[in-house]
Amino acid sequence: MSLILGKYTLDSSENFDEFMKALGVGLVMRKLGASTKPTVELINNNGEWTLKTTTTIKTTEIKFKIDEEFNESTYDGRETKTTFSIDGNKLIQVQNATKGKSAKFIREFTATEMIMVSECEGVSSKRIYKRQ
Repeated sequence: MSLILGKYTLDSSENFDEFMKALGVGLVMRKLGASTKPTVELINNNGEWTLKTTTTIKTTEIKFKIDEEFNESTYDGRETKTTFSIDGNKLIQVQNATKGKSAKFIREFTATEMIMVSECEGVSSKRIYKRQ
């Protein structure tokens, strides 16, 4: 779990626009999403986790507990029942949509980076973040 905690900045991105299209994100939001280099911070405070994503446009913060479902309103306007789980050095986020489309995010952690694979309706994107 200690590999997961920390701060990461986007370094490279593959197929992100196609993933956002699959989610149903409009052109303007996709252009904004593609032009930002988010910083992601993961904090664990006695079992309550915080996933903070900061861009020049917006900062979002999700608070959650592992394996406990919660309601999430996503940056792109979807409403989901979301669950985070841990599998070794992976943090897995599953968003089951109540409004919009469902998605899955697998964040794999190494000593130097976070590799995030995002999936929606058979379309996947890979984004690599460098540990700060």
